[in-house]
Amino acid sequence: MNSQDLSIVQLLLHASLVVQLVVAALLIVSLASWTVIFGKIFGLKRIRSLNEGFEREFWSGQNLQDLYADASKKADRAGPMTRIFASGMREFLKLREKRVADAGALLDGARRAMRASFQRELDTVESHLSFLASVGSVSPYVGLFGTVWGIMHAFVGLSNIQQVTLATVAPGIAEALVATAIGLFAAIPAVLAYNRFARDIDRIAIQMETFIEEFSNILQRNIGQPAGAH
Repeated sequence: MNSQDLSIVQLLLHASLVVQLVVAALLIVSLASWTVIFGKIFGLKRIRSLNEGFEREFWSGQNLQDLYADASKKADRAGPMTRIFASGMREFLKLREKRVADAGALLDGARRAMRASFQRELDTVESHLSFLASVGSVSPYVGLFGTVWGIMHAFVGLSNIQQVTLATVAPGIAEALVATAIGLFAAIPAVLAYNRFARDIDRIAIQMETFIEEFSNILQRNIGQPAGAH
């Protein structure tokens, strides 16, 4: 390869098989991470919208029984906060039907149900986040491995040349360095996206935990009153 062919495509075409495999793996991982990133962007936006819509509905003064009936009908299309509310209300009503008279038992049962639902929802929201973390932390090292291997391969090839010049060394080194560049190309967006999504998920988790506490206070006030009072 002459000095005029130092484009990335040409460098990869003339690189060793190991470097080509490393670059191919990094490009596949990068594509997968971008798929996760766009999925998370739209998914978290939808969750925030559904949670805010439910909160507006909840604090509008609607009867809890009616709100629970609506939440039960659209459970599959509802947001995490709606399902947390439905699980707490379901357990509260179930204990009342069993004639549980102890106020603490009623409230504890509802809170446990909501906390369990909260954990399930949080696990769902955090799905694929660990993948982005792995891509961000591992990709630079994979790219570095490709670079080291490529440099070794280049120097082995130069061992039979009598006179080594910059023109003969440069293509081999450039081929190897492409792997590090692709590794950084895969890692940087994944790290930035992971940090952004982690902050967004923390805000969503705090919002849901605050709702659990507020709804628990409402249930505590409603103990001893007819079911469904807000």
